[in-house]
Amino acid sequence: MHRIKLVLFVLLFVSLQTQSLSKQLHHDPIIDGVLNRLDSLRLTSSVQESAVKGLLQRLIPTHFHSFEFRIISKDVCGGSSCFVIENYDGSRRIGPEIVIKGTTGVEIASGLHWYLKYKCNAHVSWDKTGGIQIASVPQPGHLPRLASKGILIRRPVPWTYYQNVVTSSYSYVWWGWERWEREIDWMALQGINLPLAFTGQEAIWQKVFKRFNISKEDLDDYFGGPAFLAWARMGNLHAWGGPLSENWLGDQLLLQKQILSRMLELGMTPVLPSFSGNVPSALRKIYPGANITRLDNWNTVDGDPRWCCTYLLNPSDPLFIDIGEAFIKQQIEEYGEITNIYNCDTFNENTPPTSEPEYISSLGSAVYKAMAKGNKNAVWLMQGWLFSSDSGFWKPPQMKALLHSVPFGKMIVLDLFAEVKPIWNTSAQFYGTPYIWCMLHNFGGNIEMYGVLDSISSGPVDAHVSKNSTMVGVGMCMEGIEHNPVVYELMSEMAFRDEKVDVQKWLKSYARRRYMKENHQIEAAWEILYHTVYSCTDGIADHNTDFIVKLPDWDPSSYVQDESKQTDSYMISTDPYETKRRFLFQDKSSVFPKAHLWYSTKEVIKALQLFLEAGDDLFGSLTYRYDMVDLTRQVLSKLANQVYIEAVTAYVKKDISSLRRLSGKFLELIKDIDVLLASDDNFLLGTWLDSAKKLARNSDERKQYEWNARTQVTMWYDSKDVNQSKLHDYGKI
Repeated sequence: MHRIKLVLFVLLFVSLQTQSLSKQLHHDPIIDGVLNRLDSLRLTSSVQESAVKGLLQRLIPTHFHSFEFRIISKDVCGGSSCFVIENYDGSRRIGPEIVIKGTTGVEIASGLHWYLKYKCNAHVSWDKTGGIQIASVPQPGHLPRLASKGILIRRPVPWTYYQNVVTSSYSYVWWGWERWEREIDWMALQGINLPLAFTGQEAIWQKVFKRFNISKEDLDDYFGGPAFLAWARMGNLHAWGGPLSENWLGDQLLLQKQILSRMLELGMTPVLPSFSGNVPSALRKIYPGANITRLDNWNTVDGDPRWCCTYLLNPSDPLFIDIGEAFIKQQIEEYGEITNIYNCDTFNENTPPTSEPEYISSLGSAVYKAMAKGNKNAVWLMQGWLFSSDSGFWKPPQMKALLHSVPFGKMIVLDLFAEVKPIWNTSAQFYGTPYIWCMLHNFGGNIEMYGVLDSISSGPVDAHVSKNSTMVGVGMCMEGIEHNPVVYELMSEMAFRDEKVDVQKWLKSYARRRYMKENHQIEAAWEILYHTVYSCTDGIADHNTDFIVKLPDWDPSSYVQDESKQTDSYMISTDPYETKRRFLFQDKSSVFPKAHLWYSTKEVIKALQLFLEAGDDLFGSLTYRYDMVDLTRQVLSKLANQVYIEAVTAYVKKDISSLRRLSGKFLELIKDIDVLLASDDNFLLGTWLDSAKKLARNSDERKQYEWNARTQVTMWYDSKDVNQSKLHDYGKI
């Protein structure tokens, strides 16, 4: 009897384990069909293996012969994408020590990164945030061995998506191939297999619109300048910062072909742009019968027609399908048939002319029809930002109308801000539409130390295991990159984790890797940062509103005295058009200016003290230097906020002595921060400006590119002498 019970128990256990694995690796047949078609477009195994070898040569050339890479079938991994790390058991004394297998080049690169991190304590960061730290990797012939069974890591969901449609303007705009090559290496190591590829599309549009009799001069009024192309593409503005030279158009198209070639060699699936209806104004004259609507003003001061109020071709117009099809086919002609996934964002921060579900459905259907006529296997990938930014308009009927306007499996939605304001859990998993759980994290490319590590470490897992989950990936959709490396390393790891991460334990490992040694002060400092700076739970998106980097918002002339109550009142303008001067940091719930603060500054000062104490031990580390400068900048910025408020209070109280002292202190803090940031090239304005000027081919381009670079990080858009647009000081603050 005992033997029978034991056998039954074993059978039950095995059955439960099999069911659990089956559930974990279950795939929707329609999504599987999409994946299989994409697999058929992938380059050969030998090409991908060779590409990862090239990555290894650039990353750690001394160990070029220490690793062997092999592409394997998904069948080895139960039908999922995966990587396998094993010991090399060959007889050669000098040669491979570790074998890394993967279903694509990206999986192999991810396996290499995993081995270097968790067996060699190495660290890979952007150059601007400290760079690659590989001194801890043992010499060839002495790499750490693995347990006999090695390491097998499966992806819980098939895709890791990367980029926001505006990252191309905030971060990539001035890059040449050398910088792009390093970024694609970083992407592969992080497991990114579904990157947006938007570079060079204006040259494609020029060829397409030429067929519709649109001239180069017409396009000068249509395209934005280099640093503002993202918003011209989305139909928010036109001509601002332009025109684009033929040099720019040609160079960017060539660069795009280099980018796509490397992405494909590594087994990535690029996401290409498609047509959303945004058209040049000249199209109205050429096709006077076309149904073209002028959109509303987007953030200009007074609706200046030189760059505001773009034109939208109605999706019901046959011309919409013709242009959309032509654009997809032109890309295939230029690049070959390399992908089936296309991005299109309809009404990004522009409200549709009607909320009628039928109209919205027709719009979605037309967008997809244009894609499908150009590529019969097209899949529409859409940012879900409109559902968050304009939630008052996008109610369930409107959302369903758009999401259900295409066949199931032909649309994937990016839950763009899921780490703070997820849509999946309030929309019945996007009403059955496959989606990617994304971290937005950054607005405007600003360098505020900020994050929500607990949400990142648990959110994707909660979404994936939720009832009736339609989640098919994780993603990073920041507006700008090269900051807060801890946030991006943890987020990229979630693509390979099916259980929540113990953040406190993970941070100890992270700190040891990042600084190449164990240091107790640093560990204690990171524990503080985890519970303060990197634990923002208030849901406020505009997290960098420090006074020291903004136009001052308090107007002394607004000070009034309430004689009936014998109290003073000081007010903030809440309407930027109410006076000739624009005020930021507006808080309608208060009469006093406020900066965003979500943590105890005293605790973060303790973390800074611990960082300083670790200096003798870590002074040679570039990653330590970057974090030290960044943390000091963070502390001084918050101190400046306090001094600013005290100065305003002194003014209100007519305390001239205190006002002079505090004003002087505030100016000294500005100087201190300038001196601090000048100690590291990665924080300098000149680094950004030089990258723009180096891309120019002649003096006119040099002048234009520098204007674009300076304007984007200061006035941003549409400035008058005394009245700036709402986007003043929005970028890179």
